[in-house]
Order: sequence, then structure tokens, then C-alpha cells
Amino acid sequence: MSHSGSKTVGVDNTSRRKWNKEEFLERAREREQEEEEDRFSSKAKAPPVQRKPLKHRDYEVDLESRLGKTQVVTPIAPLSQQAGYYCSVCECVVKDSANYLDHINGKKHQRALGMSMRVERASLQQVQERFESLKKRKDTGSFTEQDFDERILKQQQEEEERKRQRRERKKEKKKGKALEDEPEIDADVAAMMGFGGFGSSSKK
Repeated sequence: MSHSGSKTVGVDNTSRRKWNKEEFLERAREREQEEEEDRFSSKAKAPPVQRKPLKHRDYEVDLESRLGKTQVVTPIAPLSQQAGYYCSVCECVVKDSANYLDHINGKKHQRALGMSMRVERASLQQVQERFESLKKRKDTGSFTEQDFDERILKQQQEEEERKRQRRERKKEKKKGKALEDEPEIDADVAAMMGFGGFGSSSKK
């Protein structure tokens, strides 16, 4: 069917849309002004973080307490009970001791502790006071050769004890393995083959 009498309605796309440049310039200026005000207000609210200078650790890093121990690891176990070295400050697990030392000496860990990576510069007075305190400790006999010798002897004894325990553990493992590997001999089969007299002192 043809509609010869109906008029075709089209879209007039021959003229371009005209933009009000002044209106959009005014909007852009207002937006820039709001962003600038927000930036200044956020700076005023949050002063720059002042971190403490880096200082030495006052505790000993434990790297050997879990050596040689067996541990069952499950996927649902908390981080502190998983295999590796757990950092309670950053709440993460590091798989080996070298990476753990790198982590606790690194920037992220020190920032979590509230310290920067800058070392405080000691004044002349602080150095002199440090020398005086060390001199007093030496005069009072805190550092004596006897104490030093005793510490070395104690360390040697502890090392010997650790070696002895390792040797005993190895012996026990070998003994257990030898007992497992020893075949069980049936008494009837041994008697038929003429091995019945082995291990007995009486002769028939």
C-alpha cells in the first residue's frame, strides 16, 4: 500500500547548535574556585605528618625459635599461625628470614611504627654525654674480661648442647628406620630352612 497523499516528516539537521560561551566560561570559573577552596580547606584541616627520626631496636629479632619444627598449615588459619614470619605491625606474613629482615628495616614498616627513614643528627653535647656514661660503666666494672669470657663459654656450651641433641635425634631416626626396614621372619619357614638355631645358645 502506498500513501501518496501523506507528507514525510523529517529532522532539520542543517543548522548547528549554538553554545552560550559566556555561560560555560562562568561555570568553569565557579568549578575551579570550588576546587581551590576544597584544596585549601583540606590542607588547613590536615597538617603535615611529623614522623619521629629512625632509632635502633630495643628488642632482639626472633628468627630461630621455630626452626626444625613441624607445623600444619590450613588455608583458613589466621595469618599469625601460617607458615613464615608474621609481622603484627603490618599484619602480613613473610616467607623467609632474609625478606623478613628487609621488611622490618624497610620504609613501609618504619612508617607504620611512626618513624621516618631519617636518622637524628647527634649534637656535640649528646656525644660527650654518651662518652661519659660509657666511661662510668667501664670504671664501675660493667665491662670486665671475666664477664666476656663467661659469656663466650656459655655460648660454646649452648652450641655443644645443641649439637649433642641433634646427634641424638639423628641416632634415634636411624634406629627407628633400621627397625622398620628389618624383615619379619616366620618361625616355621626359618625352621624348614635350618635357621631355627640362630639366636639360641642350646644345641639340639
